Amino acid sequence: MSAVYRDSGSIAADDGEVTIRGWVQEIRNLGGISFVIIRDRFGTVQVTLPKKKIDPAVFEGLTSVSRESVVYVTGNVKESNQTDLGLELIPSSFKVISPAAVPLPIGVIDKVNAEMDTRLNNRFMDLRKPEIRAVFELKSILFDLIEEAMRELDFTWVNTPKISGSGAEGGSTLFEVDYFGKPAYLAQSPQLHKQMLMSTGLDRVFELGPAFRAEHSNTNRHVTEFQSFDGEMAWIDSQDDIMATLEKIMDYIFRGMARRGGYFLGLLDKKIRIPKRPYPVLTYSECLRMVRERGLDLKDGEDLGTEGEKIIGDIMAEKDRELYWITEYPEDAKPFYIMEKEGTPFSFSFDLDYKGQEISSGGQREHRYDVLTERMRKKDLDPEDFEHYLDAFKYGMPPHGGWGIGVDRLLTKMLDLPNVREGILFPRDVSRLSP
Repeated sequence: MSAVYRDSGSIAADDGEVTIRGWVQEIRNLGGISFVIIRDRFGTVQVTLPKKKIDPAVFEGLTSVSRESVVYVTGNVKESNQTDLGLELIPSSFKVISPAAVPLPIGVIDKVNAEMDTRLNNRFMDLRKPEIRAVFELKSILFDLIEEAMRELDFTWVNTPKISGSGAEGGSTLFEVDYFGKPAYLAQSPQLHKQMLMSTGLDRVFELGPAFRAEHSNTNRHVTEFQSFDGEMAWIDSQDDIMATLEKIMDYIFRGMARRGGYFLGLLDKKIRIPKRPYPVLTYSECLRMVRERGLDLKDGEDLGTEGEKIIGDIMAEKDRELYWITEYPEDAKPFYIMEKEGTPFSFSFDLDYKGQEISSGGQREHRYDVLTERMRKKDLDPEDFEHYLDAFKYGMPPHGGWGIGVDRLLTKMLDLPNVREGILFPRDVSRLSP
């Protein structure tokens, strides 16, 4: 007769004899009775071992297994008012599938906190902690919600190359690779390819995938490889169309995370606040004035930077607004593909900031071939280096625009995690290339 397997999320009092599978989380030996806590993806099950009532070999063997070993335990389910599940398992047999070495590189239930580097070096063990794993269960929900929102708005999911002959935003943050003897680069974003698609009749596209930035920055918000959520849409009248669409998407995401993430949010003792709509709109010039009034001396045209963003976030928090737009950045601070606001030093561009940090950047693109090539030259770029990209603009390119969102950064801010690396399974940064 084959074993009846149960996990901690489905075991019931009337199951009779079952087999549970998991890691040995804890052993408490009280002499005449011992308890072994078995953990799986869904929680824990207490295995109760009354010394005089079970096979001595089972008692001695199971209580001597090293913590974090993988075991199968077979026994009868009994009701118990001493456990969180209201159940316990009285074992009749067990099997050690994979014994864990001693000592453990980091603890799973120990109260002593390990340093970030130690945790990341032993990520496989770190992820055995339910609260750490909950972050990635929530991240999976986040990806699902993004896809659902985009389908609802009639966007097509596309995949663009991650190895390219040129960069979307210049060479200072590009990773160069040897491509069969030719120079190539890891994609900073799908920017150029998603714009090319606007000339094809695929009027609304989005992509979820990796992006790479060779930024020599070792902060709690920067990594060199991250997950990017990019969208592009054609036939727009202004950047307001893009902002309105992105606002719908973000609202869908926040409401979905609050609704579906309850169990995992509970493990983290977190709640998702749904930002009020419409999101406030601030101009770059207004933000400059606000940060100056709070003592930060920024010159016209300077980037708000981490400190400036935080000040704006604090001001908006005082007004109970967590998500807000910053628009009309100086055109000379934006890439060549962003449309200038004619007769002004500004551009049709925006950032979407959340709790004092930029999570998205976007705007209306320059779709006019002659103006686009002139902007390239203005940025000291040679149009000949972008031949294939520019070809798409020669034969009828509709007005369009879009955005990019760092999904890892969004999740980090949503859950108030202290470091973006907390939301990445195996982060890559200036000093980390493994595991």
